[in-house]
Amino acid sequence: MTAEPGLRPRPLDRAALTVLTLPMHDPRVRPLLDELAVEYDTRYGDLFGRGAAAEELNRYPAAEFEEPNGALLVIQENGESIAGGAFRRYDPTTAELKRIWTHSAHRRRGLGRLVLAELEALAAARGYTRLYLTTGPRQPEAKHLYLDTGYLAQFDLAADPETIGPLAFTKELPAVPRNRPGGYRAIRSRPPLS
Repeated sequence: MTAEPGLRPRPLDRAALTVLTLPMHDPRVRPLLDELAVEYDTRYGDLFGRGAAAEELNRYPAAEFEEPNGALLVIQENGESIAGGAFRRYDPTTAELKRIWTHSAHRRRGLGRLVLAELEALAAARGYTRLYLTTGPRQPEAKHLYLDTGYLAQFDLAADPETIGPLAFTKELPAVPRNRPGGYRAIRSRPPLS
C-alpha cells in the first residue's frame, strides 16, 4: 500500500516535522497502530486470518516501548501523525525495532529513512550497540529500505521470501560517547499529552 500511483509525493520539509517520544496510550500513536492493523490484515489476512494483526500489535506490553529500555517515536507534520516506529530491549546490547510505519498517504517522501535514523540515534544514545528487526515476506519495500540503509539480511536474499517467514536484519550502531552533552536530540520534540 503506497501513495496514489501517478501522483508525485510532496517533498519533505523537515522544518514542518516534529519528532515525539510518546507512551503507547497517547492518542497521537493511534493512527500508527490503526493503519498498521489494516496493512497487516491486507497483506497477511489470508495467511493468519483477519484480525490477527491486532493480536500481533498487542503481543508486547506497552511498557517494553518505554524508557529506559525502549522508545516509541511518532513523526508529525503540522500536527498530523504521519510516520513512526519503536524499539524494545532484545538483549543487553541489542534493541529490536518494531512498528516501523509511514502513513499510506505520505509514502515515497523519505519518512521511513527518517524514522530509522531517529530510532538508531536514540537507541545508540541509550547504550545499544546493535539493532535487530524482522519484516514480513510480503513487504518488499521494507526489505529494500533496510538493505539500502545498511542493515544486513540474516537470510538468503535469493530465496523466495514466502519460504522464509519473517525476514530478519541486523545493524551495528556507531559508538556514542557517554560524556556527550545532551545525548539524543530529535528534529524538534514536544512532550506527550497528559
